[in-house]
Amino acid sequence: MDALERIRQQVEENPVIIFMKGTPQFPMCGFSSRASQALKSCGVPFAYVNVMADMDVMQALPQFANWPTFPQVYVKGELIGGCDITIEMHESGELEPLLKEATGA
Repeated sequence: MDALERIRQQVEENPVIIFMKGTPQFPMCGFSSRASQALKSCGVPFAYVNVMADMDVMQALPQFANWPTFPQVYVKGELIGGCDITIEMHESGELEPLLKEATGA
Protein backbone atom coordinates (compact mmCIF):
# COMPACT_ATOMS: atom_id res chain seq x y z
CA MET A 1 0.00 0.00 0.00
CA ASP A 2 1.49 3.34 -0.99
CA ALA A 3 1.48 6.47 1.18
CA LEU A 4 -1.59 8.04 -0.46
CA GLU A 5 -3.58 4.83 0.08
CA ARG A 6 -2.49 4.73 3.75
CA ILE A 7 -3.50 8.37 4.22
CA ARG A 8 -6.88 7.74 2.60
CA GLN A 9 -7.45 4.69 4.81
CA GLN A 10 -6.52 6.59 7.99
CA VAL A 11 -8.79 9.52 7.08
CA GLU A 12 -11.71 7.19 6.30
CA GLU A 13 -11.28 5.02 9.40
CA ASN A 14 -10.93 7.80 11.99
CA PRO A 15 -13.74 10.31 12.59
CA VAL A 16 -11.17 12.89 13.77
CA ILE A 17 -7.50 12.70 12.83
CA ILE A 18 -4.61 15.12 12.86
CA PHE A 19 -1.50 14.68 10.76
CA MET A 20 1.13 16.51 12.76
CA LYS A 21 4.81 16.87 13.51
CA GLY A 22 5.30 14.78 16.63
CA THR A 23 2.54 13.49 18.89
CA PRO A 24 -0.10 15.26 20.99
CA GLN A 25 2.01 14.44 24.06
CA PHE A 26 5.29 15.52 22.42
CA PRO A 27 4.64 17.89 19.52
CA MET A 28 7.65 18.82 17.41
CA CYS A 29 6.45 22.25 16.28
CA GLY A 30 4.35 25.06 17.68
CA PHE A 31 1.63 24.79 15.04
CA SER A 32 1.14 21.08 15.72
CA SER A 33 1.16 21.76 19.46
CA ARG A 34 -1.54 24.43 19.27
CA ALA A 35 -3.79 22.45 16.93
CA SER A 36 -3.56 19.26 19.01
CA GLN A 37 -4.23 21.25 22.21
CA ALA A 38 -7.40 22.66 20.64
CA LEU A 39 -8.53 19.12 19.77
CA LYS A 40 -7.67 17.83 23.26
CA SER A 41 -9.58 20.65 24.94
CA CYS A 42 -12.78 19.49 23.22
CA GLY A 43 -12.68 16.26 25.23
CA VAL A 44 -13.27 13.87 22.35
CA PRO A 45 -11.05 11.05 21.15
CA PHE A 46 -8.96 11.69 18.06
CA ALA A 47 -6.31 9.84 16.12
CA TYR A 48 -2.99 11.27 15.06
CA VAL A 49 -0.20 10.49 12.65
CA ASN A 50 3.33 11.69 13.37
CA VAL A 51 4.49 12.70 9.89
CA MET A 52 8.07 12.95 11.18
CA ALA A 53 8.04 9.19 11.74
CA ASP A 54 6.85 8.40 8.19
CA MET A 55 8.58 10.43 5.50
CA ASP A 56 6.46 8.85 2.75
CA VAL A 57 3.30 10.18 4.41
CA MET A 58 4.97 13.54 5.04
CA GLN A 59 5.80 13.88 1.35
CA ALA A 60 2.43 12.60 0.08
CA LEU A 61 0.08 14.41 2.45
CA PRO A 62 0.28 17.86 0.79
CA GLN A 63 -0.99 16.40 -2.49
CA PHE A 64 -3.72 14.33 -0.78
CA ALA A 65 -5.95 17.36 -0.11
CA ASN A 66 -3.96 20.05 -1.90
CA TRP A 67 -2.91 21.58 1.44
CA PRO A 68 0.83 22.31 1.65
CA THR A 69 1.43 22.65 5.40
CA PHE A 70 1.26 20.69 8.65
CA PRO A 71 -0.69 20.04 10.75
CA GLN A 72 -3.76 18.91 8.84
CA VAL A 73 -7.00 18.13 10.69
CA TYR A 74 -9.67 15.91 9.12
CA VAL A 75 -13.18 15.43 10.46
CA LYS A 76 -15.43 12.74 8.99
CA GLY A 77 -13.09 12.34 6.03
CA GLU A 78 -12.88 16.04 5.16
CA LEU A 79 -10.00 18.43 5.66
CA ILE A 80 -11.06 21.25 7.96
CA GLY A 81 -7.66 22.93 7.78
CA GLY A 82 -4.44 23.51 9.60
CA CYS A 83 -3.48 25.23 12.82
CA ASP A 84 -5.01 28.66 12.17
CA ILE A 85 -8.39 27.35 11.06
CA THR A 86 -8.53 24.82 13.90
CA ILE A 87 -7.73 27.54 16.46
CA GLU A 88 -10.28 29.94 14.93
CA MET A 89 -12.96 27.25 15.03
CA HIS A 90 -12.08 26.47 18.65
CA GLU A 91 -12.20 30.12 19.70
CA SER A 92 -15.53 30.70 17.92
CA GLY A 93 -17.10 27.63 19.55
CA GLU A 94 -17.52 25.73 16.26
CA LEU A 95 -14.91 23.03 16.82
CA GLU A 96 -16.26 21.17 19.85
CA PRO A 97 -19.78 20.51 18.49
CA LEU A 98 -18.31 19.43 15.15
CA LEU A 99 -15.97 16.94 16.85
CA LYS A 100 -18.67 15.66 19.20
CA GLU A 101 -21.01 15.03 16.29
CA ALA A 102 -18.26 13.26 14.33
CA THR A 103 -17.32 10.98 17.22
CA GLY A 104 -20.78 10.50 18.72
CA ALA A 105 -19.52 11.88 22.05
